[in-house]
Amino acid sequence: MKVKIKKLHEDAVIPSYSKAGDAGMDLYSVRMDRDRKGNHVHYIGIAVEIPEGYVGLLYPRSSISKTSCFLRNSVGVIDSGYRGEIIVKFHCNTNLYSYSVGDRVAQLIIMPYPQIEFEEAQELSDTDRGDGGFGSTGS
Repeated sequence: MKVKIKKLHEDAVIPSYSKAGDAGMDLYSVRMDRDRKGNHVHYIGIAVEIPEGYVGLLYPRSSISKTSCFLRNSVGVIDSGYRGEIIVKFHCNTNLYSYSVGDRVAQLIIMPYPQIEFEEAQELSDTDRGDGGFGSTGS
C-alpha cells in the first residue's frame, strides 16, 4: 500500500522498516522540546495521509526499556483525517538516558480497522469467562 507523506523539516527521515517482516516503521526525532510539565516532546518532521478506513498507531520502540521514559498516551492514534505533524510525547522519571534529536524514538504501524455499529441488547451470550475481570484467569 502506498501512503502519501510530506516532509515538514529538512532533517526529517521517511519512516522505514529496520528488518524484513517488521510491523512497525521507525520514526526519528528532528526536534525536541519540553512542555510545561517537563515532558519530552519529540517532533518527527513529517505528516502522513492515512487512507480512510485505516489508522496510524504510534508505539514506543523496545529501546525504551533502556530509558526511564514512557509514552504519555501509551499508544498514539493518528486518524485518517489528521494532516498535522507527527509528535511523540514522553514522560521521563529521571534525567538519566532519554531520547535525543536524531534518535529513533517511536514506531508507526498503519492498519485497517472495522467501522463498528453498536446494537443495544438486554442480554449477552454466555462464555466460560463470563464477567470475570482483572486477574480472573490466573496470576
